[in-house]
Amino acid sequence: MSPFIQVSTTVDSREDADKIAELVVSRRLAACAQVVGPIRSTYWWGGKIEDAEEWLCLMKTRAALYGRLEQAIRSVHPYDEPEIIALPVVEGSEGYLRWIEVETSDQ
Repeated sequence: MSPFIQVSTTVDSREDADKIAELVVSRRLAACAQVVGPIRSTYWWGGKIEDAEEWLCLMKTRAALYGRLEQAIRSVHPYDEPEIIALPVVEGSEGYLRWIEVETSDQ
């Protein structure tokens, strides 16, 4: 398993995405959080197909921090069951990965 991951979540407003980004970076649970959007999402919910405008928040962190990061996201996320997924960082520049490690380490 890679020691680094990229975690993503979506929300229905720029303000909520910014709130999540600020929270996780200020707590050093992610070295970086990027907000992308608006995006269009089509998905199943409550037995029917939904279509919504959303904002995507991408967070770079260490895999060891996933549990704490998920808890922080859930503490402010407006959805009943938010998308919170992590993908391993398979490769990355040595300097960038070191930066993630340094910025998410206990200070």
